[in-house]
Amino acid sequence: MSPETPAPVSAPVHEQEAAAHDAWVATLDVLERDLSADATTRWTEPTGLGPVPRDLVGRASRLLAAQRDRSADLETERRRTLEHLGALRRVAATDEPRGSVYLDASA
Repeated sequence: MSPETPAPVSAPVHEQEAAAHDAWVATLDVLERDLSADATTRWTEPTGLGPVPRDLVGRASRLLAAQRDRSADLETERRRTLEHLGALRRVAATDEPRGSVYLDASA
């Protein structure tokens, strides 16, 4: 084989690349579906995916940006909820007690 002639790509390598690509597509599908759902899902990091295939980098980048946006939205809602909870607790603290305030321990 001359130095100018590229080595032939073997079928197993091509099949491995296709399987890795399919695994990435499936993983991105699940992440996109979970992001669009309001339900909370437990996520486990997939193993053995390898690097993102070049043709999926744009999709993965858009998904990452959408996840960051969703995370920021959730943080905003969490803070708002904590503020509301604090306001409710302050109102509850002004309620007059309905029972005895002091215990007569001398009797």
